[in-house]
Amino acid sequence: MFDIGFSELVVIGVVALIVIGPERLPKVARTAGHLLGRLQRYVSNIKSDISREVELDELKKAGEQFKQSLEQTENKITEEVTGTQPALQAMTQTESAPQPDTIVHNPAVVETHFIDSPQAELALEPVSMPQPHVTPESNKPRA
Repeated sequence: MFDIGFSELVVIGVVALIVIGPERLPKVARTAGHLLGRLQRYVSNIKSDISREVELDELKKAGEQFKQSLEQTENKITEEVTGTQPALQAMTQTESAPQPDTIVHNPAVVETHFIDSPQAELALEPVSMPQPHVTPESNKPRA
């Protein structure tokens, strides 16, 4: 900051001793030290405030860029959805109309596909095979 060497500090000290006097020089030096410390703290506070403002501006810019990218993504997605809606509507309209190839003419097949009662489901279950009869003697170990 300032280019002051040791010899210049000695000259300033001698001039201060002559002008202020030996009785008041320690008090003046102490006061000058306090004022210099306050000045340094004030400058460091200003530097930190400026750096916080710069970081805040950078964060705001990053937030705006992020918001813009989200809006672009949203626009792309809505374009894709609106582009696929006619195709989906066409598919649902073709699926809702009966196709001549899928009409079943056999009434027995139609009845088996549309059984909704639980009793009918029980009738369609496979019959279990009878188990062989186990006697108490057959469970005993052989000697």
